[in-house]
Amino acid sequence: MKDNTKLTVAGRPHQRPAHPVNTPVERASTYLFPTYDDYVEGAKSISYGRLGTPTHRALEEAVTALEGGFETRLAPSGLQACTASLLAFVEAGDHVLMVDTAYDPTRKFCDRFLKRFGVETTFYDPLAGEEEIAALMRPNTKVVFAESPGSLTFEVQDLPAIARAAHAGGARLVVDNTWSGGYFTKPLALGADVSIQAATKYLVGHADALVGTITSTDERTAQKIFHALLQLGSNVSADDAYLALRGMRTLSARLERHQENANELVKWLKKRDEVERILHPGQKTCPGHTVWKRDFTGASGLFGVVLRPAPLPALKAFFNAFKLFGIGFSWGGFESLVLPVKPENYRTATEWREDGPVLRFHAGLEDIEDLKIDLERAFMALAAAQK
Repeated sequence: MKDNTKLTVAGRPHQRPAHPVNTPVERASTYLFPTYDDYVEGAKSISYGRLGTPTHRALEEAVTALEGGFETRLAPSGLQACTASLLAFVEAGDHVLMVDTAYDPTRKFCDRFLKRFGVETTFYDPLAGEEEIAALMRPNTKVVFAESPGSLTFEVQDLPAIARAAHAGGARLVVDNTWSGGYFTKPLALGADVSIQAATKYLVGHADALVGTITSTDERTAQKIFHALLQLGSNVSADDAYLALRGMRTLSARLERHQENANELVKWLKKRDEVERILHPGQKTCPGHTVWKRDFTGASGLFGVVLRPAPLPALKAFFNAFKLFGIGFSWGGFESLVLPVKPENYRTATEWREDGPVLRFHAGLEDIEDLKIDLERAFMALAAAQK
């Protein structure tokens, strides 16, 4: 089945004489078994609320179908999906290769948490190819972690090349695939062992639930993930699992609109004198653009803009003038967002050298002309504050 069909049918209730279209929310901590034999057989699938209910299983089934994997497990947030995937494969004395453009809380987990338990991390250039990754591998390297495109600056990584180097050195490749929503690219098909999403973003799609997903490529990898989450005591509420599954039903339609609006905003912004550079994988000037053309079928609504240098009071006036673009963290919901970011604060293997402020935009589902008017209002405020 194609993705649009998978998103419509995967995780739906199994056939019976009468059944709802949507998988119901089943809230439970304790399950009761009529007989001993029922207990022995039932415990193999549904046994205790923390291990998941039919609502959770339905979401896992749908994400597995979308990502093209062997099995999906849920985490309470995208961050825990990242951290549990690291903990699943490392122990004291091991080494991790982490992309320098990773989501900052993922970086901090390596620098602060893993370090305390004797796991060393080396950060690498997101544009590193097979040879560069191979040169950084050590006998104790257990995980190579990628995030493509990269957080804040959107460099696209060559996952097949990185996978070859990781596997040659006996490590697993774990990929944060949140930007694509699991729709525009398939890391597992490109050689990754684990594909992670902050389902909080595009899968939920409505800015009202926190969920992470971890999809494994094979049974051995899946068992490692399952036991890591089990031992951490992680669980997702049935209500949040339901919201993520319901959000997935419209994922393709929403992503196409996010992509369309983002592309229109990029075209409009490129003509502005105030704009120094656009950070968007679909642009030829974006590092890794040729890899994006090869490995992705489209682009989501998240991108960056480098403005020409402006004083802080003018930048404040710019942000304060917005009526539609909200100033807020996260992204992937139906609403448009804008946020000032500082890539220079989150790099150790590479250096960010742009002089002007960097803005992260998320193009929501509003009418594109209204979004342009909102941006025009903000740029007018920016100009007025510099006079």
